[in-house]
Parts: sequence; structure tokens; C-alpha cells
Amino acid sequence: MEEMMVVLDEEELLGCCGSTKFAKEMASASPFASLNQAVSAARHIWFNLVDVNGWLDAFSAHPQIGQSPSSQWSKAEQSTALATANESSSQELSDWNNRYRLRFGFIFVICASGRTTAEILAELKKRYTNRPIIEFEIAAQEQMKITELRLAKLFSAKAKASSATFQYSAAAKTAEEDRVSIIEGHLCASTEASAGKISQIPIRTRLPITTHVLDVSQGSPAAGVEVRLEMWKGIQPRPLFGETDVSGWVYQGSSTTNKDGRCGQLMGMIEDMNPGFYKITFNTGKYCPEGFFPYVSIVFEIRESQKREHFHVPLLLSPFSFTTYRGS
Repeated sequence: MEEMMVVLDEEELLGCCGSTKFAKEMASASPFASLNQAVSAARHIWFNLVDVNGWLDAFSAHPQIGQSPSSQWSKAEQSTALATANESSSQELSDWNNRYRLRFGFIFVICASGRTTAEILAELKKRYTNRPIIEFEIAAQEQMKITELRLAKLFSAKAKASSATFQYSAAAKTAEEDRVSIIEGHLCASTEASAGKISQIPIRTRLPITTHVLDVSQGSPAAGVEVRLEMWKGIQPRPLFGETDVSGWVYQGSSTTNKDGRCGQLMGMIEDMNPGFYKITFNTGKYCPEGFFPYVSIVFEIRESQKREHFHVPLLLSPFSFTTYRGS
């Protein structure tokens, strides 16, 4: 059965995400044969092509959470919060919004669909304690959730509007509506149980292992850092502490961070990862010759049950210290 190609223009896409760069790149990638294809392109563009300024543009396009939204999409997304607010909770939310903006320099961004004012306020207070660099990335992830939800609604509306010229079978229509329902349910979930529901959208929409480097001494992305990915395939089932034989590490790929500190492709786009131990090494000595670390290696394990998950392993670097964590 021939699929209909859905065209998304720049103005429509700006309604999904307030970043001009995102809207232009998505419009260029249009048309899309399916919602899944559109979401996959959106994630790639948002996390790999849109820079820090683009993220901030998208954040600033939102109304402050708890205020009366002007767009129909924002009204729908905040409907639960607005319905559960009272004078006291609204004032407290406004006060915490102001505190958050003073601390981080941008508004509090959260995918509010299905969340009460109390839930949003609790999340705001929790995230307020984050380090600015970590909170910036969390806000970007929340923005992507909002964008995906709006893309699902836009794609469904465009598909229905074009049905006069494209004939779909009842099964195809049901499948498209199911995909919209699934993504809405996934993004609106506020508990881990909800997040565990089965989705019909393929899991692998981003490269399995990604990283970025932030220079915390400068407060900016670290560009030009060489990155290398290896996998353990030695005689021993796992790398051991104090092991001097490094021949068990097998090269998987390498890249260099761009101006946003983001690393290019370290491995191919595969659905199932090979379980085992991986090592990402950063050439920090070349980036910061006066620093304490000639290089930084991070070893981590991917288990059988995690082979379809995404592993984002960033490096937060200064001349005399570094930090890492598992991101998303």
C-alpha cells in the first residue's frame, strides 16, 4: 500500500518548537512518510544540529508555566495544571518560576500534559537544586518531549486533511491514530510504571552511544576534543582492575566534538547493542595541555536487558577535575 507523504512547513514547525534552526532543518527534511520518521528526524536535528542559542530560543517561546497560555497547544497541555490550581498554589508556582529563572537564566521547561499544579511545583523544586549545566540538558529533553507531542498532533491533523486525495485503508488509519495515542501516553506519563508501557514506535531513534563535552572552567562547550570508543573483547569476560593487557579493547569508532561540544558518530545505528563493557576515551591533554589529565577514560557496562537503550555519557571537564554521569 502506498504511503502518503506529509509535508510540514516552517511556520507549522515553529509552533511545535520555537527554534528557527529546528524549524528550518525539519522543513528541509520534509516530507515524511510516517510519524515515526518525523520524530526520528526531529530528535536528530534537536540534539545534533541545533546549537545552544537554538535551545534558548525554543525555551523562550513558551509561556511561564502556570500563566494563562496564548497558543491552543499550550492551553491544552497546561489544562490539567490550570484546572488543579488555586490562588495559593498559583502564587507559589509563580514565586518558584521567578527563582528558577534568576538561577538558570531561562524559564522552567516541562512537558506539562496531564500534570497537576502540585506535580509541576514538586518537579520545579527538585530541579532547582541541579547544577546549571545538568539542568540545561534536562530542559532540552523536556522541550523534545513537548515537540514530539505536538508533532504527533500536527502529523495526525495533516494526514486527515489530505485524505481527500490519498486513500487509506481502515487499518492504516487505525495504525496512525494508535501511534499518536502511544506517543501522547508515553510523554504524558508521570510515573515509572507509565513509562514502562509498550510502544509501537521503534526504540532506536538515536545512535546507541553518544557523548558531549562541557568545559566547566569556561562555562561553555568544549570544541575539538578527540573521542574514541572501544569495546572489551579480551580473554577474560570483563576488564579487571589492575589488568595490564590492553589488547582486549577493540576499536569501535572515533570523532571530534563540534562547537557545541557534541561528538559525531562513534558507531553505527543498530537496533540491538552487543552486551558487554565499553570505554570512551577523551584526548583531554590535547584540548587542555596545561591541565592535570593527559586523557580521560570512562568504562561502563551494557547488560543484556539494556541492549536497546540509549547511553549518553557526557564529560564535564576542568583543568583539575572532571565529572560524568549517564544522561539520556
